[in-house]
Amino acid sequence: MPALPRLFAALAKCHAGNILPLAAMAIFAIAALIGGAVDMSRAWRVQTRLQAACDAGALAGRRAVSSNGFDANAQAQAQNYFYANFNTARLDADNTAFVATSVDKGGTIDAVATAELPPLMMQLFGFAGFELRSDCTAAMGAGNNDIMMVLDTTGSMAWQLNGSTQTRIEALRASMKSFYDNLASATSGTNARIRFGFVPYSSSVNVGRLIRAKDPDYLVDSWTIQSRQAIYRTVQVVSGYGTPAPAPGTTNTSGASYTGWTDHSASTYIFSSTCAANRPADTAWTNSGAATSVTTTTINGSGQQVTTITTTQLQNMTDYECNWQFLSFKVQKRTGSRTVTTTISSAANPIYTSSQVFDRWEYRPVTYSTQNYKNFEAVSTNTGENGTTASSTWRGCIEERATVSEDAFSWSALGGVSPSGALDLDIDTPPDSSSSSKWAPMWPEVAYIRTQIFGGNVYMNNALPSPTGQQAPSFCPSPAQLLSTMDRSAYFAYADGLVAEGGTYHDIGMVWGARLFSPDGIWSDNVLDPAGNGSEISRHMIFMTDGEMSPSYSVQSSWGIEYHDRRVTDDGISRDKERHNARFLALCDAVRAKGIRLWVIAFAQGMTTELAACASTDSAFTASNATQLDAAFQSIAKQVGELRVVQ
Repeated sequence: MPALPRLFAALAKCHAGNILPLAAMAIFAIAALIGGAVDMSRAWRVQTRLQAACDAGALAGRRAVSSNGFDANAQAQAQNYFYANFNTARLDADNTAFVATSVDKGGTIDAVATAELPPLMMQLFGFAGFELRSDCTAAMGAGNNDIMMVLDTTGSMAWQLNGSTQTRIEALRASMKSFYDNLASATSGTNARIRFGFVPYSSSVNVGRLIRAKDPDYLVDSWTIQSRQAIYRTVQVVSGYGTPAPAPGTTNTSGASYTGWTDHSASTYIFSSTCAANRPADTAWTNSGAATSVTTTTINGSGQQVTTITTTQLQNMTDYECNWQFLSFKVQKRTGSRTVTTTISSAANPIYTSSQVFDRWEYRPVTYSTQNYKNFEAVSTNTGENGTTASSTWRGCIEERATVSEDAFSWSALGGVSPSGALDLDIDTPPDSSSSSKWAPMWPEVAYIRTQIFGGNVYMNNALPSPTGQQAPSFCPSPAQLLSTMDRSAYFAYADGLVAEGGTYHDIGMVWGARLFSPDGIWSDNVLDPAGNGSEISRHMIFMTDGEMSPSYSVQSSWGIEYHDRRVTDDGISRDKERHNARFLALCDAVRAKGIRLWVIAFAQGMTTELAACASTDSAFTASNATQLDAAFQSIAKQVGELRVVQ
């Protein structure tokens, strides 16, 4: 029998002095119990840390996913975050590994973290250590979100990007589409609702159909436009002639012409008397053939219409003579011809009527009825060439309601926009019965600027009326859209329909983005439409522009033709940009105060002071090229969505 079993057997039989041996044997059991507890505690702590690091790595990898999917950069980010949260040296872990993969191009990141933990105490008892494993998955999810995109679609968006054949608006379309796909992936398989609204802007906004659908009375029935008016002069025009007054005719007979003498018969006579007795009598003049008539009409010195009918008739006759011929007389004959011309003239007095003929243009303000035009019906105006009628149909862009020309504007929760009277900056109040509170349809076909020429150069002229002018440039972007759920096809079609034209008026884009997005405004029924899943709705406005505020005093904008209308400035020119910027910043304050997160992207330009001040905290991006623009939209999408650990 081995020694240790024999010892235990002897001890079992011995009852003397056995307390000490038993105590010695208990030390081993106590050591195993305490050592196991210590090592299990260490294993639990490392396992918890391994799980946390796995989650951090998966989240970091998903956050780093771009349009390139789960690429090397995203994988590196995942690895870095895992090892930043799992310090193998401090945790005494060996053979640590972290493997992150994705089967859907980065939509979901699956990761496995493994590590080995050698024991401190239990190795005395032959325990090899712990093999630890953590599984984790990170995905982008999204709750209910309403997203209003206020997009600069001015003429510069048609420019090519530096070093690229792609235009700015093409880059915008591509980034918008990636943004949609990112959010669609985040909501796939959930009941979350994502709605999109759009306000493309330049020097105006195309919101006419939205206003009319809400209430046609929100649009004026007449509007004064800087235009031109045809001036006509009265002239007497002969429209016909009265009944001709009869006049006596005249007849003229031409002299007769005769043929030569020919024998009447073969008979000869010795005596002339016998010949004379056998000579036939001369025939009378008789008509030969049909008469011909020619009618002519002339106007005499008295303005009468004179009608002359000239009839020509050929007449013939035959006469006879007894002529001596070869010692005898013969009866001979000849034929005579003449022309008889009859002329009859009659005069009719002229009938006069008065008519208006174009004389000149006067370039001046003209008040037009908009009752049919605002209903998108074709309307004719006498503004065509030489005062002729020209037809036009409203595209949907608008001129703003009443305002005040001031230098400074501000917004406060208590007083709203200051100074008062700037209805063009009022986000929530609907029009009342007064024309000043309503919007007007922009009517580019009848909008003209007044000009004068000095030294071959054309200058604006505010004199009234002006004899010279030219049609005002006018631009109308794509129609705005209220918040709505959109499938991929409809969203992409809208993005592809954006057109680049016009100048940069940030304030008109911001005020209409706010009006269509305000939960307290005219379209609040659309904004407050519940999602149906009972969850809260987050509101985000994305304001993207490729330029600074750049108003023009000579184009027809939402504030008319500023040089003439002077709704923003006092003289049509001075401090125009500064005043529009002041309006813009007041509107930004009002939007943020409504709980809307306001994202600003400065594309292909620097971030201006005004744009930076407009954005919500940590919500401004600068993108100099298409890649950075896409990254800005991706970043917004990730923050609009909810990055979360699935397991």
